[in-house]
Amino acid sequence: MNIIELINNNLFYIILGMSGTILLLYIIIVILLIKHSRLNKKYKKFMAGANGSSLEDQIISRFQEIDHLKLDSEKIQMEIDKIMENLDITYQKIGVVKYDAFKEMGGKLSFVLALLDKNNDGIILNSVHSSREGCYTYLKEIIKGESFLELSGDEKKALDQAINSTNYMF
Repeated sequence: MNIIELINNNLFYIILGMSGTILLLYIIIVILLIKHSRLNKKYKKFMAGANGSSLEDQIISRFQEIDHLKLDSEKIQMEIDKIMENLDITYQKIGVVKYDAFKEMGGKLSFVLALLDKNNDGIILNSVHSSREGCYTYLKEIIKGESFLELSGDEKKALDQAINSTNYMF
């Protein structure tokens, strides 16, 4: 058997194989054309109204905006740090106790106000109301949650309220 007879005997299969290959290549070409068309639309949309230099200008502009945002972010962080430092020394913990200074009077017009910072440093204000003599206000200094002066029961309650307060920031 020579090669010509072999080709003649299998000509149908050869033509069928080549037709299948051509069909497969045609399908691949159609898929590639569709993808190219989509990509071309995206490119035109991206480049609409822009040439190479204006596109470069836009990119440079965006980088400048990013640099500006970084500077702003650093400034804001510095301000936040200052605020956090100030919060350490501001009065945030509060305790209030109202009481009757004199048993014959009603209405609990006297009060104790404890104002403390993060370290439980601050003051206690005691306002004693007397209808006959007026109102007297006393101030006691608090350091690390303690007073060098003796505290009354109501002052201790207000101080404990302030020390145990959970409604503060730091």
